[in-house]
Amino acid sequence: MDLQWSEADRAFQEEVRAFLDAKLTPELRRAGRLMTSVYADHEASMAWQAILHERGWAAPAWPVEYGGCDWSLTQHYIFNRETTLAGAPTLSPMGIGMVAHAIIKYGTDAQKDYFLPRILTGEVFFCQGYSEPEAGSDLAALSMAAVQDGDDLICTGSKIWTTHAAEANWMFALVRTSRTKKKQQGITFVLIDMTSPGITIRPLVMISGEQIQNQVFFDEVRVPKANVIGEIDDGWTVAKYLLEFERGGGAVSPALQVLAEEIGEAAKTQPGSGSASLADDPTFRHKLADARIRAEVLEILEYRVLAAVAEGRNPGASSSMLKILGTELSQTLTELALEAAGPRGRAYQPHATAPGGPVAEYEPPADGYLSGEPWQAVAPLRYFNDRAGSIYAGSNEIQRNILAKAALGL
Repeated sequence: MDLQWSEADRAFQEEVRAFLDAKLTPELRRAGRLMTSVYADHEASMAWQAILHERGWAAPAWPVEYGGCDWSLTQHYIFNRETTLAGAPTLSPMGIGMVAHAIIKYGTDAQKDYFLPRILTGEVFFCQGYSEPEAGSDLAALSMAAVQDGDDLICTGSKIWTTHAAEANWMFALVRTSRTKKKQQGITFVLIDMTSPGITIRPLVMISGEQIQNQVFFDEVRVPKANVIGEIDDGWTVAKYLLEFERGGGAVSPALQVLAEEIGEAAKTQPGSGSASLADDPTFRHKLADARIRAEVLEILEYRVLAAVAEGRNPGASSSMLKILGTELSQTLTELALEAAGPRGRAYQPHATAPGGPVAEYEPPADGYLSGEPWQAVAPLRYFNDRAGSIYAGSNEIQRNILAKAALGL
C-alpha cells in the first residue's frame, strides 16, 4: 500500500471540498450532524444520493463499468474523510453498499441492467431480509419457506430487525428452498418486490423511541425465479460474499475520528471531577486518548481491506475483524459522548435531532425548547442505538469464531 499523498491526491481533496461546499445545503449538513444512529434521515439521505449520483460519486466502490469511480485507495479515503468532516448525511448501505456487490458478482445480465442503474438513482431502495425470530447471528438456521411452483417461489414466514422496510420497495432475502443435513445448504438468495400481495410490515420501537427496524410477514408471497441471485439452494455462497461487505467493506474510522475530536472539544466546556473541566480530568483524558489510538489502528486495517477490494479481492475474514473493532470502538465513543454531555444529556429531546426514522409517541415542546445544545440531545440517542452495534451484521462473538477458524486455524 502506498499511503503517501501525491499532488494529484491533494488536487482531488480540493475538488471534493469544493463540491461539498457547493452542494451540501445547511439542511443536509444538519441531517448529517444530528444523526442518532448509523442511518440518516431518509429524505435527506435520498436527496444527498441524488446529488452524488449527478456528479458520478454515489457508488465509488463499484466497478467503473457499472457507475463506480476509478479512484486510488487514497482517494477513497479522502472522499470518506472529507464527506464526514463536512457533515454529509450517510447513504443507506443496503443497496449501494451491499446487495449491488452480490448482483455484480452473481447476477444475470438482465438483473444487472435492471437493478444497478435504479439503485444509483434511488428508484430502487432495498431493505435486508436476513434475520428471523429464531435465526439471528446463527443465520443458517433460517426457516422462511420458499416452495417452488412453476416459474415462482411461494414465500411464507417472517423476517425481523428489517431496517427501513417501510421505505423500501425491494428486499434482498434469504429463504429456505430445501432442507438437508447441513443447514447452510438449501438456502436461496432472492430479490422480493415489497409491493407484492401478502406482505405485512409492523414497526418495532427501539429503546431510543425510533421506528427504524421492522418485522415483515410473508403470507404465500409469489416471487419470480428470475429474481433469484445465483443458483437455487446455493444462496449461502452469495450471502457469505455479501456479508463481507456488510461487516467491513467501507471505512468507518473517519467518522469515529471526527467523533473523538468533537468529544474532546465538548469536554472542555463540561465540569470534571476535581478539575476545571472534563478535558482536564485524568481518567477521562486517558479513556479518550485510548479511543483515539484505537481509531488510528482501525484506519490502518481499513486501508488493508480497501486495498484488497481495489485489487479485485473480497475482504475475507478481515471484515470480521473490522466489524468487531469498529462497533466496539463506536460504543466506547458514544459512552464518552454521553459522559461529556453531562446532566443535560440525560434529557429525552429527539425533536432537536435528525433520527433515522419516525419517533413513536413523542410530543415535542410547542416552543421547541431545548435544554443544552443539540449535540447533548443527540448523545443519549446515539448511545442507545449503538448498543446494537455489536449484535447486528452477526454478533461480535460470531465474528471472533470466524477469525478463530479462518485466521488462527482453531
